[in-house]
Amino acid sequence: MFDVAVSQLTTLQWDLSQELPAVAEHGLAAISLWRPKLSDGGLEAVTAAVTASGVRVSSLQWAGGFTGSDGRTFAESVADAAEAISMAAVLGGGARSGFVARPPVVVVHSGCRAGHTRSHAVRLLVEALDMLVPLARAEGVVLALRPMHSLASAGCSFLTRLDESLELVERIADPHVRLAVDLWQFADAPDFDALAPRLAAAAALVHVADRVGPPVACADRLLPGRGELPLEACVSQMVDCGYDGDLEFDPVGEAVQELGYAAAFAEIRAVADTWIDRMAEAMPARLRRVDPPHHQLRDVQRRGAGAGSRRSQASTQVVSRG
Repeated sequence: MFDVAVSQLTTLQWDLSQELPAVAEHGLAAISLWRPKLSDGGLEAVTAAVTASGVRVSSLQWAGGFTGSDGRTFAESVADAAEAISMAAVLGGGARSGFVARPPVVVVHSGCRAGHTRSHAVRLLVEALDMLVPLARAEGVVLALRPMHSLASAGCSFLTRLDESLELVERIADPHVRLAVDLWQFADAPDFDALAPRLAAAAALVHVADRVGPPVACADRLLPGRGELPLEACVSQMVDCGYDGDLEFDPVGEAVQELGYAAAFAEIRAVADTWIDRMAEAMPARLRRVDPPHHQLRDVQRRGAGAGSRRSQASTQVVSRG
């Protein structure tokens, strides 16, 4: 069905020594790593810690900005993305036996138009992907383009519509270039239902957070059920259409800070279990594919041991709630 992951953006004030035990304790399968935190910890040390914990890395955030919107040249952005691919491959090599092996996903933001025409911005993105796909293929890493709603995309992405983003990925037609579908941005998009079968086929990752009101950049990313979005219905649609990747929960904002990270982890686990139970009731055959029960997964993670190695560096990127 799907694995449950949580993002380091949710736990900005924790370090990995706090995050990994919490992920394991709550029976979550994976963690999404944020590159500035990875840089702070060092790739070798982080890989060793992840391997020892038995927690899988669902994604690495982020690479991109190929239009020059963040002040880097095209060549610098491509080089940075290549570094992210190499990092993701190293981190993915720490997967423990007993877990479903998935290639780690590198989340890609296209960059905003930055004065370019849209057609030129698209050409820059496609040219960058053409340069990066051979490395991604060699390393077994998936690049996931993350479209962003026009109200939250300033400085990050010119890909502001699901249908256009989906068409771009389908046109590239390479299994190492897929989508990261952010339900905080698009769960209430009027074309979501119609696009669900194609989204399920194209998505490498689904981001999950709730909201109240429009998806503006300053709005909190709430825990599921604390806002207005039809998150469970969207997830169920995608699963019905064949999606079996990670659900990456990434609430960010004052509500999470006030609740506390441990309580947020418990709430994420409870929401995911409720969704899994309801989907399993609707289609019993799915029971063979769901996450292990919370206590079983936790016990396996605690038995995990090992060590990793390799090199480290990361770009400097700001947090955007979008």
